[in-house]
Amino acid sequence: MKNVEMTVEGNILSIKVDLTKEFGISSSGKSIIIASTEGNLSIPGREEKIGLNIYRKKDK
Repeated sequence: MKNVEMTVEGNILSIKVDLTKEFGISSSGKSIIIASTEGNLSIPGREEKIGLNIYRKKDK
């Protein structure tokens, strides 16, 4: 995972992402990656899965 922190309290999943971080340009070259689970992952201690990507448009 890149820049993604997950915690579970009871039945509530909380996701923490630092929106000031950048991890380079996407494979398409159109956006800048801010956070990603890099695929689908199990939520800690649960059977559910999560897939998360946060990005912004790249300036031209």
